[in-house]
Amino acid sequence: MKTLKNNIEKLLLVIALLGTSFFANSQGNGKPTAAVLSIDSKGVINNSESVSYMVRLELEKTNTYNMMDKYDMAELIKKNEIDVTSCYGKSCVVAAGKALGADKMITGSVERFGEKIVISLKVIDIATASVEKHDATEYQNLQPELQRMITISVQRLLGIAPDPNIVNVLVNYDAPIASPQTQLKLNGPRMGASMAFGDAGKVLTAPKSKGGFDMYPATFQIGWQFEKQYISAGNFQALVEFFPMIGGLESGKFIPSATFLNGFRVGKAGWEFAFGPTFRIVTKADGYFENDEWHLEKEWTGTTPNPNTIENRLDSRGFNTLSTSLFMGVGRTFKSGYLNIPVNLYVMPRKEGTIAGFSFGFNIYKKPKVN
Repeated sequence: MKTLKNNIEKLLLVIALLGTSFFANSQGNGKPTAAVLSIDSKGVINNSESVSYMVRLELEKTNTYNMMDKYDMAELIKKNEIDVTSCYGKSCVVAAGKALGADKMITGSVERFGEKIVISLKVIDIATASVEKHDATEYQNLQPELQRMITISVQRLLGIAPDPNIVNVLVNYDAPIASPQTQLKLNGPRMGASMAFGDAGKVLTAPKSKGGFDMYPATFQIGWQFEKQYISAGNFQALVEFFPMIGGLESGKFIPSATFLNGFRVGKAGWEFAFGPTFRIVTKADGYFENDEWHLEKEWTGTTPNPNTIENRLDSRGFNTLSTSLFMGVGRTFKSGYLNIPVNLYVMPRKEGTIAGFSFGFNIYKKPKVN
């Protein structure tokens, strides 16, 4: 009877111990205890404690470890006289982890190298004194986005896939940054073609004997684009543009022009529209129409004053003069990394004949200078 009683007591003790163990594991969810001792910071934030707090916060969000409270850590650090300002080596971190009673220690560094910010993090297993996980990621030098950089690094450290959109903005160097403080010059070659309609189109293709220019119906242009953004707010940019162009070379002509535009670019797709004056040198002469035929004013041989209305019209037999018109264009900028390929359609309404055409080119994003 006594033996049976002893066996029952032992069984109850075992059950109690198992229950206590189960309760302890359920409270900790079976997760190891981890601590962030100190993250070295150079050239970014001169306060490693702030960076360490950011790392600890992002680790807590992942719910991978039971993170030690920073106040509990502070007491143990003081009690064990641990110098966190210089404890970055593995042996020191392992010793600190044992003193804190942690299973894992997270350490690393955040450093600026020129136009890059490099975040290196590692998980050290205290029981084996070995580096269990490690991640080193280079970011673009956008210090206000440090918290999001740490988010990416912590997720990569733990094998969690980060948001690809954030990665494209902060990590990928072939994806330019849109920032309210960024003003970029997008200069590059431009080329295209245009066609004149109405009376102007007829004059351009007419023979020289009748005052025409004996040109092809379509005129090709080549030139350069000068662009300056004066407002940049993410997906909206306001800009001024200048286009010096040369046209008519395919017809043996040299027709210079200059266009000044005020443009707006909106949306991630790069849609834009612009308007402004364009100036070109054209050849005009005074003349008149008689029986639907164009004649120069000097061709009138009548004995009485010319009864026909004298007009100033495009004529290859005349004199060079400055002509102006309104330019209105719409287009889209296609992007491949830092390469921009703007494609535009435009129209220039004119009394003597509307001109319509297209142009395209390419230019490169220039990164803003890092101070």
